[in-house]
Amino acid sequence: MDNNAFEASAQKMRDNDMSDFAIEQFKRLYDIWQEDESEWIRESDVEPVDHIRHIGEIHDTINAKTASKALAKTAMLKLNGGLGTSMGLQGAKSLLPVRRHKARQMNFLDIILGQVTTVRQQQGVKLPLTFMDSYRTSKDSLARIRRNRNFHQDEIPVEILQSREPKIVNASGMPVSFVKNPDLEWCPPGHGSVFSSLWESGLLDVLQNEGMEYLFISNSDNLGARPSSTVSGAFAQSGASFMIEVAKKTDADRKGGQLVRDKKSGRLMLREMTQVHPDDKDVATDVNVHPYFNTNNLWVRISALKKLLKKHKGVLPLPVIRNSKTVDPTDSSTQHVIQLETAMAAAISLFDDAVCVEVSRSRFLPVKTTNDLVILRSDRFHLTDAFEMEDGNYIFPDINLDPRFYKNIDDFDERFPYSVPSLAAANSFTVEGDWTFGRDVRCFADAHLSDMGRPSYVPNGSFVGPQGIESDSWQ
Repeated sequence: MDNNAFEASAQKMRDNDMSDFAIEQFKRLYDIWQEDESEWIRESDVEPVDHIRHIGEIHDTINAKTASKALAKTAMLKLNGGLGTSMGLQGAKSLLPVRRHKARQMNFLDIILGQVTTVRQQQGVKLPLTFMDSYRTSKDSLARIRRNRNFHQDEIPVEILQSREPKIVNASGMPVSFVKNPDLEWCPPGHGSVFSSLWESGLLDVLQNEGMEYLFISNSDNLGARPSSTVSGAFAQSGASFMIEVAKKTDADRKGGQLVRDKKSGRLMLREMTQVHPDDKDVATDVNVHPYFNTNNLWVRISALKKLLKKHKGVLPLPVIRNSKTVDPTDSSTQHVIQLETAMAAAISLFDDAVCVEVSRSRFLPVKTTNDLVILRSDRFHLTDAFEMEDGNYIFPDINLDPRFYKNIDDFDERFPYSVPSLAAANSFTVEGDWTFGRDVRCFADAHLSDMGRPSYVPNGSFVGPQGIESDSWQ
């Protein structure tokens, strides 16, 4: 491979006003990629983590005053760099409409701000909120935040920026060129870069100066990751420097990142499915062997994180994830590239005293695809006055929409022009083919629509069950 390949990427970053720190951060990822084409975490080298205390059990041991005090010293950071390209979005995923509240159409950002302002008012805490935006989400996200009349924050920045890096041609190691849309030549370095962004921005110092001791980090597309005095109190009480919220797996979560324990060091570590050797896939996805998955809700003691970042000059030694994509993620015919990334939960292996806590599914409500969006927009949820996404048991129907017609949000909205169907009585909802839905459609049992080979319509008020659209007459 050309020895000048990295320098070409470095020069491209300089030409685009990237900092020396950002270039150094990318150099670490690049060098590891060059040195070692594989970074498997073998099943034989780890032990499953199969006994984790539930937050409900811990709740009974936490003094209410202690919990309230911990929340008063907690700041929140929301990762808001995602574009939702898997759903055909071009802007911030967090601006995607989720549901109405008191006649207002609300997106992820609106609901997050509502959650924070409600807790501030009800519990009398400062609860600073900062978003880590990317170069492609910053402008629109800040504009939306400024529109919120109830959210005010002066002393602590509302935003820090994530760096970006060139997408790499796998065969040559050179930065990719895409004249049609040069913006797509770039990508964020994965959410593991949050720690470097915190270091470079100086936000940790600002938070400490404002009396904050704990930082709660989560994804903006997970509306279940709400501020919680109970979880804050559990983290404070643990004395740990780092904590990850995990949840019990279902079959739908088999391929999610999992926490394991390294046999050599005894430390907890994150294993993503990209780090699982093909020979280990069956056991790695066995929910009986590995019963928990990582929610990506992280808690960190600010003083401990500052100390660790200082030791590593702002760039934590996290495992490198090689993400194979096309330069235009929405067009599989474009050139194949490598995105070099890190995962923020992988930082758990850098702390001797790191812990996990099991939480209910109510704290994990992510939206990665339009299948997930169906559930959040359905009658399974009620958005409370405290901006909590409320459901009875958080055991959701299995949703399978034909990706040919529903993968992209524009196609999705066109086929659900009024609202998504009722899922209150549904175990699953499968759509094969091109169906457009009328008003007040209700699904029950294992609702299933077969491909008719042509665009088809579900009439207003229809019931959809295992046999498709039910007859409106009784024989």
